[in-house]
Amino acid sequence: MADRPAVNAEIRAKEVRLIGPEGKQVGVVPLKMAIEAAQALDLDLVEVSPNADPPVAKVMDYGKHVYEQERAEREARKQQRATGQKAIRLRPKIDDHDFATKERQARGFLEDGHSVRVQVMFRRREMRRPELGIELLDRLADQLSDVAHVESRSPMEGRFATMVLAPRSKDAKGKGKGKGKQQASDASD
Repeated sequence: MADRPAVNAEIRAKEVRLIGPEGKQVGVVPLKMAIEAAQALDLDLVEVSPNADPPVAKVMDYGKHVYEQERAEREARKQQRATGQKAIRLRPKIDDHDFATKERQARGFLEDGHSVRVQVMFRRREMRRPELGIELLDRLADQLSDVAHVESRSPMEGRFATMVLAPRSKDAKGKGKGKGKQQASDASD
């Protein structure tokens, strides 16, 4: 009970500073009168600041208020989880259709806010042509340049060439586009 506010008859003060359903302050009124006013509107009287003198109580739909708080907490948890790193593996001789599928998959991860580690795995004779893997990474970075930027790139490490793509922030997209337009108009002057 300590983590939830007192509602209606649970309020123990004799008088409360009443706030109406629209957020306007009504004033200091007796508790009984405040509860009757809330019930007349089919709403609840919720003690929002119990330590004030007199305590502050607001007329609101308490069930709806609790639901909205829980929904906001769920959204916050969902956003927290969305900052992980996903991995995608490619081969140097990947077919165009398969490359397009991997590109779509990486784009989805990036749009969800994840960073993506892309690895090109080499086998046997493919190790002799590491430039094929580097070209593949460059091609993917170019294709995804609208939603991502290259965060890091490592040279060949054993059988793998690796690149990490990070999602572009929404602010950076807008600023970058605006800057380009501004520079273009400056050049024409």
